[in-house]
Amino acid sequence: MGQASYQLAAFHASDIPLETSSPHKAKPKILVLVGPTCSGKTGISIELALRLNGEIISADSRQVFKCLDIGTAKPSSLQQKMVKHHFVDELLPDQNFNAGEFGERGREVIDRILQRHRLPIVVGGSGLYVRSLIDGFFEGPGADAEFREVKEKQLKSSGIGPLLEELRQVDPKSAAVIDPTKPRRVIRALEVYQLAGRPLSSLHHEKKVRIDFHPVFFGLEWRREALYKRIEMRCEEMVTAGLLFEVEQLEQMGYDDSLNALNTVGYAEAFAYRRGTISYDEFVRLFKQNSRRYAKRQMTWFRRDARIEWISMSEQATTAIVAADIALRFSERSVAR
Repeated sequence: MGQASYQLAAFHASDIPLETSSPHKAKPKILVLVGPTCSGKTGISIELALRLNGEIISADSRQVFKCLDIGTAKPSSLQQKMVKHHFVDELLPDQNFNAGEFGERGREVIDRILQRHRLPIVVGGSGLYVRSLIDGFFEGPGADAEFREVKEKQLKSSGIGPLLEELRQVDPKSAAVIDPTKPRRVIRALEVYQLAGRPLSSLHHEKKVRIDFHPVFFGLEWRREALYKRIEMRCEEMVTAGLLFEVEQLEQMGYDDSLNALNTVGYAEAFAYRRGTISYDEFVRLFKQNSRRYAKRQMTWFRRDARIEWISMSEQATTAIVAADIALRFSERSVAR
């Protein structure tokens, strides 16, 4: 990235119209910043919000929960004071939350931010949450590899019976018509309910969600080797910062990794270590390995979305430089017809 192209980026939010000029009133623009874990989204999004008079909507499936700070790389208390964050520290770990609910509530938050004449900035690595917010679930949610893995283990250990009973509790219509000899369909129906917050049987009858804004997407893209190095370094930093102590505190509050919020990368391995199931070295190794795999799944998801304008990242591209670049590109997209 050249330095010269960023000198024009010293502007204020008032210089960026939230609506394009048109004979008919256009939908207001919002900024969406995506990328894999450890790509730099938090720092860049805060810089963007300060430059563009924005508020951040966290599209992260775990940062919404209280007490999950180190393991989620949650914005610090100082960062949250600098910029208004939504969907951070709102729920307890044992409270239910899913992508469908996030989408519905998130669109309401976007409307309120726009009414305050501020810029909504959606930031996250959860492609499913971003999709729910921006596009709705008219065609049904995507897949959740971690959820499926848990249910596959349950199927192997206990058979189809408990899964069918679970489905009857949340979606009796689907349970009544799905062939029990095809367990993957049962798991898919449970997955849909977990992700969308509503039964698979009801999605077929829903009307398409009305979206009253126009998203402008940017993605942070690293070379794989560089990203993996950053991920491994951050895993080590999280352990040093007290991830295991954080998990111990969660245990003392009565929480464990049977909860969806905690049966995730970092926490699942830490709980396993504290139970004595794995050694400390194995905990660290699996933490790094599963974090890399998670980043790979994130990029696989995001690369399918042709709307994303990718920003090439490197250690030489500082937070301020990248934020200035994105702000300038967003302003150009906002004034374009």
